[in-house]
Amino acid sequence: MNEFWLCFVPIFVAVDAIGVLPVFMGLTEELDAQQRRHIIAQSAATAMVVALLFLALGKVVLGMLGITVPDFMVAGGTMLFVISITDMMAMGKKPLTLDPDSLGAVPIGVPLIVGPAVLTTTILMINQFGTWLTVISTVINIMIAAVMFMFSDPLLKLLGKAGSKTVSKLANLILASIAVMIIRKGIVALIAANIR
Repeated sequence: MNEFWLCFVPIFVAVDAIGVLPVFMGLTEELDAQQRRHIIAQSAATAMVVALLFLALGKVVLGMLGITVPDFMVAGGTMLFVISITDMMAMGKKPLTLDPDSLGAVPIGVPLIVGPAVLTTTILMINQFGTWLTVISTVINIMIAAVMFMFSDPLLKLLGKAGSKTVSKLANLILASIAVMIIRKGIVALIAANIR
């Protein structure tokens, strides 16, 4: 049981469901409850498939393509940064890149729920605790994120339209900051790998 928690906690921190919740609220603020439920299901399914595929094939595929985890971090961080800046500059209009039909898959499922941090952490956990414990911990953490998203409706009602707009703009600022952090860590890791 101790090994489970040692595996579960780092993945919980990497998924960061609490941190992603305001971003989810900001991206879905203008959608109705049914659309949000669809997006939650889509995001959980996408995150699950990507995480499990990466757990099974990630190291092999990335190695074959010559892509390192730091490369992945820089790419994922850049994608998040572009989404956050585009949304902040939209001045109340949803940008074309955020289509409600695919919003759950990208950017919520990937790279918000399962991004470079989660993929990197799962590789480390497999090396330390084995495949099954890492798979179980990852699946549980994705489900925790989905459950938290389900409770965003009461929060949206409580905040009202003005409060939702404020949360949305703050969330985009947080998202941009997270993106910069991921890019920075990826660049530092790339430099460190090339110095060796």
